[in-house]
Amino acid sequence: MNNKLIQKFAERFSVDQVKVVEILKATAFKQKAGSAPVTDEQMMALLIVADQYGLNPFTREIYAFPDKQNGIVPVVGVDGWSRIINQHPDFDGMEFRPSDHIVEIAGAKPCPDWMECLMYRKDRAHATAIREYLDEVYREPFTGTKDGRSYTVPGPWQTHTKRFLRHKTMIQAARLVFGFVGIYDQDEAERILEGQSEVVAAETDLAPFTGGEPSQEAQRKTRQLIARAEKAGAWQAALDYATEHFQGTDLAYVTHEITKARNARQAGDSLPAQADPPVLPGKGAPAKAKEALHGEPVEA
Repeated sequence: MNNKLIQKFAERFSVDQVKVVEILKATAFKQKAGSAPVTDEQMMALLIVADQYGLNPFTREIYAFPDKQNGIVPVVGVDGWSRIINQHPDFDGMEFRPSDHIVEIAGAKPCPDWMECLMYRKDRAHATAIREYLDEVYREPFTGTKDGRSYTVPGPWQTHTKRFLRHKTMIQAARLVFGFVGIYDQDEAERILEGQSEVVAAETDLAPFTGGEPSQEAQRKTRQLIARAEKAGAWQAALDYATEHFQGTDLAYVTHEITKARNARQAGDSLPAQADPPVLPGKGAPAKAKEALHGEPVEA
């Protein structure tokens, strides 16, 4: 593990260096009962993200869900988003504009059907306006069955509908205005994990890609992304990178190949031959995790 990074957190928060990792493994990860223990690599990935954005994992400004590929989904609470927005040197204020049209969703409070956030930068002449629609971000209450009876547990989208639409709008505006990447709000994290749960082992034998001829650049980047994702356990970050940097045939190809490699790894198969051998913990994994989560992949 990266002792320098652990020491940095210990000194910053006045915590015994020996106990930092133990405390955060117990408090900074959301896990279901019976889940596998948090690994050192997952812990380091969280510390890297927390360090990059200057967030405090002890007060849950940032925490994480372990994902299905032994990586993490970093989650930033609204207080954490507020911190990184207000601490950005180019931040110059924001304002919210709600729709005049109020809608009612069963079980939730009346709410504008959209909310707009205008976010200002000191180095831009005009504000950036981002609009989020309630019907696209609203989450239904949790439902379940116990002793043969169904039940419903209202969540924050039911009890504080307008507030959560405002939060969602602010977060999306911050992403586009300041380029914050690799971090999610809890809604997004839960959707990511739900999507991963739908992946089954049978998908390791994906059909060959038949969507056209990808560019040489797409093929080269795909090899790099797979290698880095394997080393850092950052498959979702690799897919996010592909979505941001490719389109059309290239995007379809890169996404297909990353998903194929991820599923093969999840099933315990060997990686495709073009991937580099995985590094051992403490021999570069933290740096590669940071690279895979937040930066351009280095040249192969």
